Amino acid sequence: MTDDGFGGVLTSYGPIGTIWAHRADVKDAEKFQYGGINATLTSRFTVRSSDFSRGIKATDRLAHDGLDWNITGLKESADGRLRFIEISATAENNG
Repeated sequence: MTDDGFGGVLTSYGPIGTIWAHRADVKDAEKFQYGGINATLTSRFTVRSSDFSRGIKATDRLAHDGLDWNITGLKESADGRLRFIEISATAENNG
């Protein structure tokens, strides 16, 4: 977060690392809003558990396939304790 010079605060994101992930799309939706179509995609990213991946928080964002993804949930995978982490995330594709 940085000062915008006018008494407000700007939130900006920068890369903190790269990690391999498997992406599975959960759902998609389109709706008309403000005179245009707003397309939303929800996916689940599965990553190998590591010190880095366990440090990911819901306030972080993912960049994948040209989209910025907002993290909506984090949990250990059912495939074994401390083996994998599932990250649920949503992206808007208005392009």
